[in-house]
Amino acid sequence: MTSRFRFGARTAGGAGPVSGAGLPALPVAAALLTATVALYMALVAFGNITDFDTNRQFVRHVLAMDTTFKDPDLMWRAITSSTLQDIAYVLIIVWETLTALVLIAAAAVWFGGLRRRAGFARARRLSTIGLLMVLLLFGAGFIAVGGEWFSMWQSKSWNGLDAAARNFMVAGIVLVVVHLPGTNSPAIL
Repeated sequence: MTSRFRFGARTAGGAGPVSGAGLPALPVAAALLTATVALYMALVAFGNITDFDTNRQFVRHVLAMDTTFKDPDLMWRAITSSTLQDIAYVLIIVWETLTALVLIAAAAVWFGGLRRRAGFARARRLSTIGLLMVLLLFGAGFIAVGGEWFSMWQSKSWNGLDAAARNFMVAGIVLVVVHLPGTNSPAIL
């Protein structure tokens, strides 16, 4: 039995898919979810480029550890050089931009594959790369390095752990959907 989205196509009795009339459900889901994360990452990068100073202040405060408990055993980790802080911020923006571009390409390949009913393996690979980039940024970058190394969790003003965890979770869920059996082939779902 196949599971397909049927956009208005029905058999004479109204039940079951018409051969070739439907779109495969899991590749459609993978395409739409990948496109959603691509849009989000593009908007994040665009926002950081066009409103550079807002999140630069966030990065500066996290790296300087100036709103943490200021435990002397941890404060040696602080980066107080504004030049180094700005370099870190620019690298984050570059990573976000590259991530958005990879995910946009992945979404385009998914949608192209839906038209041709083929090409899902390449779309899956590109999605995997882009989604892993999101997971690395928010998991390794913000949760591990920002949250633990720079003790961001201690700050009432500059704590981005909830947002990072949310982004990490969304990307992880989309990665699971992209790798479900059936996203690589339109035949059996």
